[in-house]
Amino acid sequence: MQDPDPSFTPKVGVAEEIGPSVRRLLAPNPSPMTYRGTNTYLLGETDIAVIDPGPDDPKHLAAILAAIQPGQRISHVLVTHAHLDHSPLAARLAAEVGCKVWAFGDAYAGRSSVMEGLALGGMAGGGEGIDAGFVPDVCLADGESVAAEGWSVVAHHTPGHFGNHLSFQFGDRVFSGDLVMGWATSLVSPPDGDLTDFLASCVKLSGLGARVLYPGHGREVVEPEARIAALIAHRKGREREILAALGEAEGTAMELALRIYTETPRALMGAASRNVFAHLVDLHGKSIVSAAPHLSSDAVFSLKS
Repeated sequence: MQDPDPSFTPKVGVAEEIGPSVRRLLAPNPSPMTYRGTNTYLLGETDIAVIDPGPDDPKHLAAILAAIQPGQRISHVLVTHAHLDHSPLAARLAAEVGCKVWAFGDAYAGRSSVMEGLALGGMAGGGEGIDAGFVPDVCLADGESVAAEGWSVVAHHTPGHFGNHLSFQFGDRVFSGDLVMGWATSLVSPPDGDLTDFLASCVKLSGLGARVLYPGHGREVVEPEARIAALIAHRKGREREILAALGEAEGTAMELALRIYTETPRALMGAASRNVFAHLVDLHGKSIVSAAPHLSSDAVFSLKS
């Protein structure tokens, strides 16, 4: 894969100021899913909110603690969502400094009824992996504020990439987690991810009027409106391809993926099939396609007449 942003080379474990009252600290977990690694953010000048502590890595814990300067203290740990690259260090860090973990809910909170049904039917998750034991000390409702000396954020429930996903609005800046990133499109993989929710959350995020997005991975997004519009257009384009393929013949998600992703290596077709399935679930919910014998990853999909 070609590097989408070769000039983005933050140093692991070094807190870098990227905006007023905001520092970014890169976790040591680079991968094809996490790019350079998870962005841990330090918000504030006196009371510090740590946003997305990242994987449970002792070196990253030490780096976070070392970034706290004289006269500062960690007052809050905020988590955008319970994937293994974002939340596992939260409880350990909070216990170390004596504060609480704030998030939307546990690892399965916010999951749509459709995705819950798929999970109960035996469909396993994919992608970054769920931090299944994650439970925050304080659950944040959509639109609820969190504040300490020198800062205040509004928590917005923005599911789609993951059910319990929050975005944190800090004035005209938003910590967007994995909902919107600049380096890649967000993974939406049922039953953890829900494309219907994802598109709605993109519209919601666009409506906040942010000047800058601080994503979970990669460089800050300085033209949020254009980036969100491009992500939605990308998904709509893929939807058109799926509908065109169904117009030729019915098929399973994998059969459709093989017909659409003609230049994708066979080893990556599993991920491609999941992406197609995410779209098919969305189209099924809109009564545009039918699934036989019932909605599942191996169902045969066809256009409704």
